[in-house]
Amino acid sequence: MTGPTGAVGDPGVGRELWEAHAGWWQDHFTDGADPEYEEQILPLVAAWVRPGDRVCEVGCGEGQVARVVSRAGAASVVGVDPSLNQVAAGVARAGGPVYVRADAEHLPLGDGSVDAVVVCLVYEHLDAIDAAVAEVVRVLVPGGRFLLMLNHPLLQTPGSGWVDDHLVDPPEQYWQVGDYLEPAVVVEEVAKGVHIRFVHRPLGVYLNTLADAGLVLERVDEPSPPPGFLAAAPGYESARHIPRLLALSLRRS
Repeated sequence: MTGPTGAVGDPGVGRELWEAHAGWWQDHFTDGADPEYEEQILPLVAAWVRPGDRVCEVGCGEGQVARVVSRAGAASVVGVDPSLNQVAAGVARAGGPVYVRADAEHLPLGDGSVDAVVVCLVYEHLDAIDAAVAEVVRVLVPGGRFLLMLNHPLLQTPGSGWVDDHLVDPPEQYWQVGDYLEPAVVVEEVAKGVHIRFVHRPLGVYLNTLADAGLVLERVDEPSPPPGFLAAAPGYESARHIPRLLALSLRRS
C-alpha cells in the first residue's frame, strides 16, 4: 500500500494503514532498533511500574512496552491493540503479557479491573479521544494510575520543523511551530511508501478531556531527545532543547 484508500477524515483509514504497515513499525521501532524507545520511553515506563500492579497497555502494538511492564514486576499485563498483525507479533514474541485485539474505545476489561493503564504514542492517532479516556477511567480502580505519553502536541505539531533563515547575516536557524491551535487530521509519509494518519489537537484539549473524566494530573515530563536519537539524526542536533515527548502521570480521583 502506498497511501490511504479512503478519505483522510475516516478513522478507518488509520486502522487500515497501521495494519498494512505493522511490519515497518516492528522493524524500525522495536527490539532495540529505536533509540527513543530504548533510551527514553522504556526506562520511563519501567520506573513508573509498581510491583504487583495489574496493568493494561492500550495500543500496545507488538508489545515492547507491555513486556517491559511485565519485567518490571507487574502481577499481570494485558496488551490491547486493534491491529491483527501487531497482536499476532506480540503473541509470537511472548514475554509475559496477554494480548487482545480490541479498540481503545472498547476495552475488553471489567470495571475497576486494573491498577494502572499506560498509553504510549497512541492518542495522536485516535479521533474519539473522549471515549478512549472514558474507557481508561472505567477499567481503573479508584486511585488507579494512568501514564499517557504523546508526541509533544505543541512542538511536534504538523508543519513544525527547522527553518534556515539565510536572509540575515549570519544565517539563523530556528524551530517553527505549525498551526498549533487548529485541530487537524493528516496522513503523513513517515518513510518511503509508509503513510500514517495523525490527529492533532492542542494540549488543552487533552488536559481538559482528562480532567473532565476525573483524572488528576500528578506529574509532567518533557525530556530532551536522548543521545542515541541525536546521534542518528544530525539535523536535530541543535534541537536538544526541543522535546519530542510529553509524558503525563495521572490518577483516577
